[in-house]
Amino acid sequence: MDLGIRGRWAIICAASQGLGKDCAIALAKEGVNLVVNSRWPRAFSAQTNIPDPKYPQ
Repeated sequence: MDLGIRGRWAIICAASQGLGKDCAIALAKEGVNLVVNSRWPRAFSAQTNIPDPKYPQ
């Protein structure tokens, strides 16, 4: 689905798990540039499977 948001920027808080992570993944798939944060850096750094829209799976 093309939401027309490719190239825009979004700030995602609590992006290491749950809804924050899912939102970050969905926005990345739409080509949105992301700024993300997490209260638990280890949990976030383990998220190596967040897709890059330049390299579709």
